[in-house]
Amino acid sequence: MYRVTLRLVAALMIAPALAASAAAMSPPAAARPGDFMSVTDVQKFMYEYRQKPSLARVPAAVKALSRFGTLKDPEGSGIYVGFIAGVIGTNPRKAEDIINKTLPLTPQDQWVLVRAIAYSGHPDWKGLLQKFIERMPARAVMAHEYLSGAQPTLDEMALDDPDKSFFQKIGGYFKKPPPGKPTIVHNPELLDVLWGYYFATGSYKPILRIIAMLPWSKDRDSVEKLTLGSTAKYTLANYAAREPDLLDMLKRSAEQQPKNVEPVLREVIHAAETVNVAGLHREQTAAVEKLKREGPEYKKELSTWGQVGVGAIAVGCVAAAALGQIEVGIPCVIGGSVSSGALSLWEKQKD
Repeated sequence: MYRVTLRLVAALMIAPALAASAAAMSPPAAARPGDFMSVTDVQKFMYEYRQKPSLARVPAAVKALSRFGTLKDPEGSGIYVGFIAGVIGTNPRKAEDIINKTLPLTPQDQWVLVRAIAYSGHPDWKGLLQKFIERMPARAVMAHEYLSGAQPTLDEMALDDPDKSFFQKIGGYFKKPPPGKPTIVHNPELLDVLWGYYFATGSYKPILRIIAMLPWSKDRDSVEKLTLGSTAKYTLANYAAREPDLLDMLKRSAEQQPKNVEPVLREVIHAAETVNVAGLHREQTAAVEKLKREGPEYKKELSTWGQVGVGAIAVGCVAAAALGQIEVGIPCVIGGSVSSGALSLWEKQKD
């Protein structure tokens, strides 16, 4: 994980140059009214979709992302998967037509549509996937894993692993734990998927799942949880500060939240109402730094640090630095993956 995280941080540093190079190499095409000429155009369309739904343009938006090479990185494409899933799920009678017009996609990009269908919540998503498997042969194995239940849908995916005892936590440093079912905490790109679903639908469901991550912003045992929870907290406050409808949604849901969620959600609401998102960010960055410096709380129960080792703390150094990049507008790295979609899309509302 440490090496993967380092590679992703390096990739983030060179991403703008690669994007510029790819744009320069693209063959010129005559612009037509309504064409998407850049990723920014697509993101702006996505952000405005709730206010001005244009279902007919969704297939063109997906094809544009494929043409720009944006969908080749699964860890950076969660926002698009979620958006497509939301469109399919909230338009069940038109879903087949949307998918039909979106295809064909390149073999490299077919995964996006497979996952979007599985994550859509469409009442007959399995029937849709079976119908279109033949047109997405490069991802037939992936499609069959969703159909068989080997891979969970978005609604089926738990937030976290079952609670571990103190000795189970320590044991994890000495031997590799058995593989468990996929969870959101181990697939942090799903935070972007949830935001994408919200941009397509404006519905409570994805926001409630993001709210459920907020207690992780207080976690003092796991850098992975702390960083993901901090990012959930930051993105909620950022959007709520600029979107009265979302802020009202957060306020209405606050009283129904569990005791470990409500106080953190009220911090988000207060930061949004006072437009003090920067202050919230500083607090969360300090928390990550402290966890990096002092280590997990449960380790303090040990007589010496040497009994566990400090290998995991190196991950904390990278995660803390990555979280700090939010302040200068660079996409953050959370839990070993890039979560740039939700943060970059926020910028589009200012254009």
